[in-house]
Amino acid sequence: MQVIEIAQQKNKKHLTESSLPMTMQARLMILAFCMVKLTLHLLADSHSGFQGDELLHIETGKHLAFGYMEFPPMIGILAFIQNLFGSSSVYVHRLFAHIASILIVIFVAKTTIELGGKNKAIFLALLCIIIAPAFGRSQQLFQPVVFSQLFWVLSFYQLTRFVKYLDKRSLWYLTAFVVLACSMKYDALFFVVGLSALLFFKTTRQALLQLHFWQNSIVVILLLLPNLIWQYVNSFPVLQMMGRLYETQLDNLSRAGNLGQLLVDVNPVCSMLIIPAALIYIFRNSRAISFPLGMSIILSVAFLSFAKGKAYYFYPIVLTILPFGAIFWEQIILQRRKWIMYPITFLLVMGAVLIPFGMPVYSFDRYLAKVYQYEKKDIEGGRYGVKYDEYYTREKWRETMQQLKSVYDSLPESEKPGCIIWGKHYAQAGAVNLFGADHHLPEAFSYHGSFYSWAPAGRMPNTTIALSYRVGDFFSPYFDDVKLVRTIYNPYADTEEELYQRIYVCKRPKQDFEKMKELFKTRIFE
Repeated sequence: MQVIEIAQQKNKKHLTESSLPMTMQARLMILAFCMVKLTLHLLADSHSGFQGDELLHIETGKHLAFGYMEFPPMIGILAFIQNLFGSSSVYVHRLFAHIASILIVIFVAKTTIELGGKNKAIFLALLCIIIAPAFGRSQQLFQPVVFSQLFWVLSFYQLTRFVKYLDKRSLWYLTAFVVLACSMKYDALFFVVGLSALLFFKTTRQALLQLHFWQNSIVVILLLLPNLIWQYVNSFPVLQMMGRLYETQLDNLSRAGNLGQLLVDVNPVCSMLIIPAALIYIFRNSRAISFPLGMSIILSVAFLSFAKGKAYYFYPIVLTILPFGAIFWEQIILQRRKWIMYPITFLLVMGAVLIPFGMPVYSFDRYLAKVYQYEKKDIEGGRYGVKYDEYYTREKWRETMQQLKSVYDSLPESEKPGCIIWGKHYAQAGAVNLFGADHHLPEAFSYHGSFYSWAPAGRMPNTTIALSYRVGDFFSPYFDDVKLVRTIYNPYADTEEELYQRIYVCKRPKQDFEKMKELFKTRIFE
């Protein structure tokens, strides 16, 4: 343990200063930012319905498993708890998302303090989170994204403490949060890649060896093993999903365009003032604890860029960069020129005008009048190409349920028992299962995404109501009689395919459910 003791003595003054208890002023500041953050999310809830992916995630709570087709198992546990309330309210189903967003604020502040930041640095870092469109919607919706950001921030906080104190406790906390991160979203592997930076530095490398870090590695593998086994048993659907993702999206991305989008998402003011400052601070202090942490960040960025990750894949990394940039301004600039705090604050506050571009804090009508003109998208046959579907889905799914109810009620009484609804898209099936009970509709199934795992078995009923977007003659190969009975127009869809939902009555199936699963085995992500 000699290396650890020498390192701790060498940094004794720094550790003592930065380990002081959080001041009351800092606590009140963090509380104020948490309240602002929660208020913005609740305001956005009041203006929105569910985004399509949320309906899939809510459904996972009814089918707990060691894995799902698109993501690891932990989102299902959170959905299960929220489903216990028996509600279809966005406030209930975003409960954990809002808790996570508040914890992100708290632990970005705590990381800033661990790195030696004081009140001004905390203020700047948290203000950047509030004004960044990137941290609006991504932390608003019930998706793995917000929890990935949370566990990344928690892991980085413990990484900071380990690099600083070289202690076993921080290493085990880091281990725990890495497991949680990998159990929520597979992009946590890029954080794990960044951890290899610890091996580049003598102090952290020898500390890892003396603390038997291989034990931590074994624990991580053992705890993630159930999901690996599930992937193996199900022929690694995550690889099929990634292949489809690269084919349809990632291969077409430009890294330069992606970077530009990221800088806009973070808020151009924040991007100009904080991110360059963070890089300067990291490389300016090559002998301080910030350097191995910075190298960890750089490794994660490099591998994620190589993998052509989307702009929002980088959001958790940005959250770990903010404290360094804020501390740069506090320790390097503001100590000499305190007056600069005022123009910096003014510029960042002015950046708050971009908040409505990141989450629905405006009503839909106000959004169309004030914001839509700057992100207008022309869709042939549509009136508006609205970027975020949660703005209009409340009305969309209400109309859909009413039309499905009308079709179901029109069936002969002899066909209603056993009738089931086939949602072509998982959002459609999820919507029926969340809202359908209020309209006395039967359960829905799908072969899209994780719904494939939950598809029924046995004989298909004689009559199936099918719901799809405009996808051509999709259902005819599976039934002798397919009749289009309803068309629902959506003037706000941002793709031509989703302008219309179509309802079909399908009779006399050509196969049973087992055969259907076989037919869709390689079409799960179409």
